[in-house]
This record gives sequence, C-alpha cells and structure tokens, in this order.
Amino acid sequence: MNPRLSRWLQAPSIVILLLWMIVPLGMTIYFSTIRYNLLYPERTGFIGWSNYEFFYTDPSFWPAVFNTLILVGSVLAISVVLGLAIAVLIDRPFAGRGIVRVMLISPFFIMPTVNALLWKNMLLNPIYGIFAALAQAIGAEPVDWLAQLPLLSVILIVSWQWTPFAILIFMTSLQSQDQEQKEAALLDGAGFLSQFFNLTLPHLARPIAVVILIQMIFHLSIFAEIFVTTGGGPGNQSTNLTFLIFAQALQGFDVGVASAGGVFAIILANVVAIFLVRFIGKSLTV
Repeated sequence: MNPRLSRWLQAPSIVILLLWMIVPLGMTIYFSTIRYNLLYPERTGFIGWSNYEFFYTDPSFWPAVFNTLILVGSVLAISVVLGLAIAVLIDRPFAGRGIVRVMLISPFFIMPTVNALLWKNMLLNPIYGIFAALAQAIGAEPVDWLAQLPLLSVILIVSWQWTPFAILIFMTSLQSQDQEQKEAALLDGAGFLSQFFNLTLPHLARPIAVVILIQMIFHLSIFAEIFVTTGGGPGNQSTNLTFLIFAQALQGFDVGVASAGGVFAIILANVVAIFLVRFIGKSLTV
C-alpha cells in the first residue's frame, strides 16, 4: 500500500484520538487558572496559580497523596502476589477446575459500588457483619473496620475485586507455557520452587508487568469504594487524591480548585507510570 495513502487512512482516527485527549486536558488547564465557583458564576476571572496554591496548601492534600500511594501500592502487591499464587495453584488439572476458575474471576465483573456495599453491609458491619460474627464466636470484640481501619478496609475491598483480574491474566498466560521444559526439569529432579522461580516466573514476566501497569491506571482513580464506605473519613484517613478533587468540585462547588487538583492528579499518574515502566517493567522483562 502507498505510504501516503495509509497515512491519510489513519489520519481520522488519530485526529479523533488527539481531540478526545487534548480538548478535555486543555479545558482542565484553562479552568485551573480562573476563578470559577458554581455558586458565584458571575465572579469569573483569571487568577493564575492561585487555584494550585490553594489546592497545594489544603491540609488534606499531602494526606491524600500519601493515601493514594499507599492504596495503589498495597492493592498492587496483594492482587499480584495472591493472583499469581492462585493462578499457579489452579493451573494443575483437578475435578471441577472449570467451575472453580469461573467462581474465582467472577468478583471482577461486579460493579465497584455493589462491591463496596457488599463489603460494607455483609462483611465489615460491626453489628451484623460476618467478620463481627467470627470475632464474637471466638470471644473477641468486633472491630468497626470502616471507623477504626478505614484505609485498610478500602484496600481489602479493592483487592478483592482486582485479584481476579490478575488471576485471569496469569491463568491465561500459563496455558502457553512450554510443558516440555517443565517435564524436563521434573526429570532432572527440580522441585516446585525451583520450577516456579526458574521457569514459571520468567514466563510470566510480561503478564506481571501488564497487570501492574493496567491496575495502576485504574487504582489512581479509585472513588466509588471510598464514597460508598468511608466518605473519605474519619477525617481524611481514607481520602485519596480523586476523592479530594470530588470534594472540591461537588461539595465545595469550586471548579477552578478542582481542575487544579486534576492537573496534580495527571502529574502524579505520569510520574508513577514512568517509574513503573522504567524500573518494574524493565526488571521483569530482562
């Protein structure tokens, strides 16, 4: 095909993609430099970096950044390690393996809001939740998870939903592993751990990098689980950057400050993505 013709054929999709990304980003940057409060729409004007300064000096800003990093890192660690362990465990044939696989990946298809409600009312409730019943059964005092351990509760909720995603990716990747290598290693006397670290883990290097990068993108914008369960509290103990932006935009009605927070979120997401691509991704694919 003529290279010039191929470029013209690709041009519409590239232009649409650029507009899809650049227009919202440009509007966010524009709103971040003006005074724009929905309660006082007539008081609009250019104020430069004042919105950024206000958002940056917010007492909840650094706790929100810290909570965001802890939330993303913890969920990634739990989902990748647990997903890898379960995928390797169910890779071997056993009776009912198909049903078990479907049940293991099914939580991933539950909507985040429904997932949060299930955990809030059925598991974490200090009065009639399952965890409270288990604590009472052994004579312990039930824990009010959402009040006493809010960030840990959100981490558990998100990890429960995203671990099946890791299981699905790892389980699919294990199907393409060379079985002859495993049989040869077994004949040479290699044990399970030796096979795992020398054959299975290198084979799953790229899928692990993919899982980490995809989950990182989604976990930086976690909102529904926090909104439904803790509301960012108590105080700001479970407030992440996304929820702080929501509070500024829809609770404080300040579009300008919320837009400045959106720019901060974009910068943070890119910094984390660059770190993961250059360090984790490279080390796994070597």
